[in-house]
Amino acid sequence: MTRLVTEAEKGVYVIAATPFQDDGKVDFESIDRLVDFYLQTGVSGMTVLGMMGEANKLSEEESRLVMKRFLRRIDGKVPLIVGVSNPGTDVLLSLASEAMGAGAAGVMVAPVSTLRTEEQVFKYFSAVCERLGSSVPIALQDFPFATTVYLSVDTINKMIDAFHSIVMLKHEDCPGMDKLTRLRRCSLEGKHRRISILAGSGGLYLPQELTRGADGAMTGFGYPEMLVEVTKRFAAGDAEGGEDIFDLYLPLLRHEAQPGIGLALRKEVLRRRGAIKSSFVRAPGPRLSRDDHEELGHLMQRLDRRLLDRKPTAAKIA
Repeated sequence: MTRLVTEAEKGVYVIAATPFQDDGKVDFESIDRLVDFYLQTGVSGMTVLGMMGEANKLSEEESRLVMKRFLRRIDGKVPLIVGVSNPGTDVLLSLASEAMGAGAAGVMVAPVSTLRTEEQVFKYFSAVCERLGSSVPIALQDFPFATTVYLSVDTINKMIDAFHSIVMLKHEDCPGMDKLTRLRRCSLEGKHRRISILAGSGGLYLPQELTRGADGAMTGFGYPEMLVEVTKRFAAGDAEGGEDIFDLYLPLLRHEAQPGIGLALRKEVLRRRGAIKSSFVRAPGPRLSRDDHEELGHLMQRLDRRLLDRKPTAAKIA
């Protein structure tokens, strides 16, 4: 069973959407199609039950079934991280235990929104790490916009030093470039243990984050092959080529990153590319208007033309 390892995790861990049928029920067959699609794009790993995976709209039983279906279809081809963040610590621990027992590579945990001070954050993760045990690798999610909890560089480093089960940081603070630089500099100078840093925020700032020391991305996009290629080019020393690829997709990436409607747009892109059967978003969630559909179609057509001018690409499931 693959486990996340400090320093070793690089590339793109795509945040997987949770497919639903048009009636709102979980679409397990589309989970299989989606896994095949993601694997075809060359991702290094996957993360399920994230915020953009509508984890907060799933029952505990649905969360377990979704996680197990992803694991079954992945079948060890790439590592799977399971988002287990929950206001209830017992629920978090239960899902984490089941995930690791089923073959997950690690779990992702964000601070709960009720934490008001960084001392409280440290105590919270101390309790979680102790109860999970040292054998459960943790990806720490730093996403103040969603959690309303701010983590300073000093606090993150303090947790890295104290809790060796934290092997990855999902960096989503914004603005956060200087924060990323300071975190990476601390490890380069030997002041603190080095862990993997993967960028989130929809990939909007991926070239800059890779330049600042990120090891890759943990986010979602309707064209994850872009994230993969950009990350590979940066790793190979071709930053300029990576930015050129990024620029091709930027209009659609920016469009998909719109607050509120972004998830509906992403799922519609995945539907149009054959990765899922329905783009249904559970309530509370947006519905695309006719104008929204036309705008999205226009952007996808423009992207297709630009990609044809460059070279044949695009992952599509028949």
